[in-house]
Amino acid sequence: MTIVSDDVVVELQNWLEENWDPELTVAQWWERLGLAGWAAPSLPENAYGRGLSRSDAVRVTNEIGKFGALGPPAGLGLLLAAPTIATHGTQEQIDTYVRDIVIGQKAWCQLFSEPGAGSDLAGLTCKAIQDGEEYTVNGQKVWTSGGQYADLGMLIARTNPDAPKHQGISYFAIDMHQPGVDIRPLKEMTGHAMFNEVFLSDARVPADALIGDKNNGWAVANTTLMNERSGLGAGGGGGFGGALPGTVAGQLERRAGEFVQTGGRRRGSGGAAGALRGGSAQLLIGLAKGNGKSADPVIRQGLAKLHTLGEVGRFNSERVKAARAHGKDVPGMPNIAKLSMSDIVRLTRDLGLQIVGPHGMLHSYDPEGRKVLDEVTGNPFLGAVTESALYAQAPPIYGGTDQVQRNIIGERVLGLPKEPNDDKTRPFSELPKNG
Repeated sequence: MTIVSDDVVVELQNWLEENWDPELTVAQWWERLGLAGWAAPSLPENAYGRGLSRSDAVRVTNEIGKFGALGPPAGLGLLLAAPTIATHGTQEQIDTYVRDIVIGQKAWCQLFSEPGAGSDLAGLTCKAIQDGEEYTVNGQKVWTSGGQYADLGMLIARTNPDAPKHQGISYFAIDMHQPGVDIRPLKEMTGHAMFNEVFLSDARVPADALIGDKNNGWAVANTTLMNERSGLGAGGGGGFGGALPGTVAGQLERRAGEFVQTGGRRRGSGGAAGALRGGSAQLLIGLAKGNGKSADPVIRQGLAKLHTLGEVGRFNSERVKAARAHGKDVPGMPNIAKLSMSDIVRLTRDLGLQIVGPHGMLHSYDPEGRKVLDEVTGNPFLGAVTESALYAQAPPIYGGTDQVQRNIIGERVLGLPKEPNDDKTRPFSELPKNG
């Protein structure tokens, strides 16, 4: 990995001075940004990146925001699909898929979890049967983030039911716009529908859309999961930005300047609610002062803990950067970061509700209702607090539950024994199936 230096920052700033134009369309700007390697600088150079570490890539993105330019395309394409394809794909696949990701032309979703295969992901039953130069796919996926906006999906499906369950899985890039793909949004208690269930009925995938070797999809999927946990974990930088990529969201032909504000703050990245979801201690400190709760010793202690957890996440990210600069790694750090983020969002939920008091029982699911509550309570941050409180139950589940993260750390990092089973050697078709 290349270590980011002041020279790189100066190079980026000079490039932005020459290239940023708020009158460009989003598509035109992202093409400049992506092909110059600044949209995904952590990717290798042969995959439209610059070979920087994840934390340094976050710094590059922050510098773009400080400059006042629109940042890279949001979503799972840049966070998950691009680094996975860069690792396991052919150069032809990199030029086909990763190029469209970094310039924002295609949006991606993740087709991993199933109703009977969540924590035990390798127990999936979605099948892909080869038929000449294509595969026919049948099955159901669930908890698919952004599926309603996706052009392509990262699909894992069973291609050999007679092999042990981890050995008969393959990883594909699948077209989400074909007739055999039925996407149904799942409305959350927040009022939003970030997740979806997806039904695949004789959907087709070209054989050249197989990422990695046939029946070796578990190794490819673990690369995706590693990037997911690193990105969603404390200090990871997250997977969201100021505008949505792809053909469905309808933002590519809009003016790029619409998505930025003065002072380098981008629009559309979640606002106060998004920051609270990420565990921003500073926002809650300001809220506590405004609500007269900053002298409460319990709340003060919680705010100090929240700040500390955020700093630990940042320092852990720096530890990984330093280790990788010397060709090493910190085992289990993506899982530790994911667990830390779960603690952060739960603490943010509890502190936010403590600070706003009984008003925390008031919530609206539409903009008009939120305006009314803002006027009645005199607190413009109330909606952010209550939405974050409702959302806080999700991060400890998606991207691998807290229990799964602890198992991985115990077994793969600490060397603790696994629970006895024969799923590594017994054919999947002979294993008892989840209900």
